[in-house]
Amino acid sequence: MIRPYNSEIDQKAAHRIWHEVGWIDNEKQEKSLDIFIQAGKALVAEINGEAECMVLSAPGIFRHLNEDLAMSIVTAVTTSRIARKQGLAKKMTAQLIAADAAEGALVSALGIFEQGFYNLLGYGSGPYEHWINFDPAQLNVKAKARVPRRLTKEDSAHIHQAMLNRQRRHGACSLLPPETITAELDWIGKGFGLGYFDDENEELTHFFWASSKGEHGPYTIHLIAYQNGEQFLELLALLKNLGDQVRMIHMHEPSGIQMQDFLIQPFRYRQLTEKSKYVNTNSATSYWQLRICDLAGCLAQTHLDSKSIQFNLDLSDPITNILDDDAPWRGIGGEYVVTLGAESHAQLGQDHSLPTLTASVGAFSRLWMGALPATGLALSDDLAGPPALLADLDRRLCLPEPKTGWDF
Repeated sequence: MIRPYNSEIDQKAAHRIWHEVGWIDNEKQEKSLDIFIQAGKALVAEINGEAECMVLSAPGIFRHLNEDLAMSIVTAVTTSRIARKQGLAKKMTAQLIAADAAEGALVSALGIFEQGFYNLLGYGSGPYEHWINFDPAQLNVKAKARVPRRLTKEDSAHIHQAMLNRQRRHGACSLLPPETITAELDWIGKGFGLGYFDDENEELTHFFWASSKGEHGPYTIHLIAYQNGEQFLELLALLKNLGDQVRMIHMHEPSGIQMQDFLIQPFRYRQLTEKSKYVNTNSATSYWQLRICDLAGCLAQTHLDSKSIQFNLDLSDPITNILDDDAPWRGIGGEYVVTLGAESHAQLGQDHSLPTLTASVGAFSRLWMGALPATGLALSDDLAGPPALLADLDRRLCLPEPKTGWDF
């Protein structure tokens, strides 16, 4: 039986599930989980009268160029040891997506444990996210950092607001419930924050939250927010000030930034530190996915700086086969006439004078958000069309890489 989470009867089971999957290991983290569950919707599946699978989502905002779109973020999918391979996680996640889509979520996103599973629900992979390891003493920044304010978990409301107010480029995601930050700060072991309250209302304007490991690090930057380039440079200067003791910073490369530009002799230090505890590296992985839940709604907020292009879209959505017939939303598969340009839209139907693009919702979502060009998706994903149409889409959909700036 799949039903909404009830804290009075499901709390212990929820703790047990998260212990079994290894996401928590003490009572303090159990309390953080209780807070996290409050951030949005929660469904559980019962086996023998006890919850054995739980799926959570939280409302958010997705930035497409200069537009903010209502978003649902699936924040956790957890299955106990006895409930594996029963199809529960897939079925429950589909139900949660349907509920959020019926309430107005235009897109849905989640982090993945492996590529392929969530494609069955219509998700498509985002671009590579870069994580870089570097010696903060090698930062090449001329800015001087002022004395920062020390941040603690009691500042979680300020931290959450700073994340919402941060500079957001194409693809930026924001989690609206403050409980998501409260729980995350509790989960990060040996966490600390440094930042600046420069707003006239004494609001936190730029900061980072990190965790430390040992005397010399590495320090991992889990959250970082700033509203302009000067604030970002001040945060880099602040990190550089730690370089007299700390030998490594592990950091997610921000959108629109190439961290190698700020490092002195990056190739030299990568070679010198090879196979050491403090090896300087840069890794790339695609670990989040997104799907469109309302095609007309998304395209109504899509404004491209290019000449309009029009085509038929034959869209397939695998989630329809997983949802019950009485679900409040059953996917977006169908035939559409799509216009992409300064004003974009999608209408049900077909125009036989236009070329046709055939795609799964996951592949089209990747195209729409700019994860890959049409010609690339035609090789690696479920997307096909006449070569002239694919080439035209490549020219018209010249989007920046979507970067979330906030892991989930």
